[in-house]
Amino acid sequence: MKARSDELQIFVCVIECGSISAAAEQVGQTPSAVSRTLSRLEAKLDTTLINRTTRRMDLTEEGKYFFEQAKGILDQMDELEERLSSRQKNPAGRLRINAASPFMLHAIVPHIEEFRRLYPDIQLELNSNDLIIDLLEQSTDIAIRIGTLSDSTLHARSLGCSPLHILASPAYLKRHGTPASVAELAEHALLGFAQNDGLNQWPLRHQHGDRWPIQPAISASSGETVRHLALQGQGIACLSDFMTREDIHTGRLKVLLADANSGYRQPINAVYYRNSQLALRIQCFLDFIQGKLADYASRDFKG
Repeated sequence: MKARSDELQIFVCVIECGSISAAAEQVGQTPSAVSRTLSRLEAKLDTTLINRTTRRMDLTEEGKYFFEQAKGILDQMDELEERLSSRQKNPAGRLRINAASPFMLHAIVPHIEEFRRLYPDIQLELNSNDLIIDLLEQSTDIAIRIGTLSDSTLHARSLGCSPLHILASPAYLKRHGTPASVAELAEHALLGFAQNDGLNQWPLRHQHGDRWPIQPAISASSGETVRHLALQGQGIACLSDFMTREDIHTGRLKVLLADANSGYRQPINAVYYRNSQLALRIQCFLDFIQGKLADYASRDFKG
């Protein structure tokens, strides 16, 4: 059986106070309880630490050595607690964040300077992956996921939601015309996704429902690739507001069929493993990025 930290604390306290009775008063125990703790500690170590008589206490050679080591251990524990407390007040340490490239580029990277100014002791590691990753395997603290979640082994925090827009560049519309109805999309080159067929169900109302399935002329695995194809005039795309807001604002992309849009908004969630207490550095980032997404929503426009 190994010595416990509370036993070390009582042993050190007895030596520093000079008597069992004085130590008992300081730790809030009876002298007999303190004496039993010392005896139990000596039994665990199979050695005598203190030679005790009715008048005095003397440390044995083993006791002197153990006292110095125990005091050093307790000092290290105090320092560790102090540093941990400081980290809780001033978030610090490495924070690994994973997100799909479009969200990373358009919703996180533009705000990194401000975040670093607010939390200079957090070391960020930003990783992009357009596929679902294993948080543990990838040593990831937070993963940002767009769309409906299905993994129940993870905690999730909603960061908001993003509208979807049907978009095309002015150059494409000049060459091929602007579709006046959902049905006319069949006459156009449509840009879609290769590895997530759910993203090829556009949020458009029609006589059979409010999701319009498309057959892409060009498919890509990344939303950022689809965005660039749309900017280059290669076709019509359905993309999230968070990655196209600036394109719409500047006129690089035009919103189409707004009246037929069902208003569906993609959920944006931060996921992380279940923990009894969320590290402060994670909490700070989630609060920060949620505020930025709320700012986007408050400045909503149709383009």
